[in-house]
Amino acid sequence: MKTAVVVFPGSNCDRDLAVALETVTGVAPTMVWHGDSDLPDGIGLVAVPGGFSYGDYLRSGAIAARSPIMRAIVEQAGRGLPVLGVCNGFQVLTETGLLPGALMRNAGLDFVCRDVALTVANAQTAFTSRYDAGETIRVPVAHHDGNYFADAETLDRLEGEGRVAFRYGESVNGSARDIAGVLNAAGNVLGMMPHPERKIEAAHGGSDGRRLFEGVLETIGA
Repeated sequence: MKTAVVVFPGSNCDRDLAVALETVTGVAPTMVWHGDSDLPDGIGLVAVPGGFSYGDYLRSGAIAARSPIMRAIVEQAGRGLPVLGVCNGFQVLTETGLLPGALMRNAGLDFVCRDVALTVANAQTAFTSRYDAGETIRVPVAHHDGNYFADAETLDRLEGEGRVAFRYGESVNGSARDIAGVLNAAGNVLGMMPHPERKIEAAHGGSDGRRLFEGVLETIGA
């Protein structure tokens, strides 16, 4: 199955995602330039990477969300295409409206870069099917604007609908209700602030992130 990774000016984690996808699938993903207006035919999963798209000018992810390729991704996501947004990619997905809420400055106003504990809040999704509900995993974070925010009504709805995929198991950035990963209503779009692509093999110090890729690729028949 073909996968794709979007490349924006300022992306610095696109190759990390590409390596992870190739490692898991055995096939290198297509690198899609932000200025393209369409996704390649036959894509089964598209990943929006971390980094600093457009230098985080205006607001993290705000400019990238208006790139031509994101219009195509929004359209295809509405048709069921699985979309994964990591770190800045999560910010981009909220800015497009594919996911609710917003990512704000960390509570301590510092850049946070370290391994963190995550609790799997919902193991019955394409992205989390290889985990157990309530399981604790460890993956890295690397962000300055990772504080997930939404109003109380939205947070209640996300929790009630099982759309919280991951929670922080420790204080990291002040995120509302410790939310680290959010799904859309259909369950085919996941935004998460930690970087699963940086924990896919023993050389990374662990492989907890690998199961996320294995699960979604298995679900969609890769």
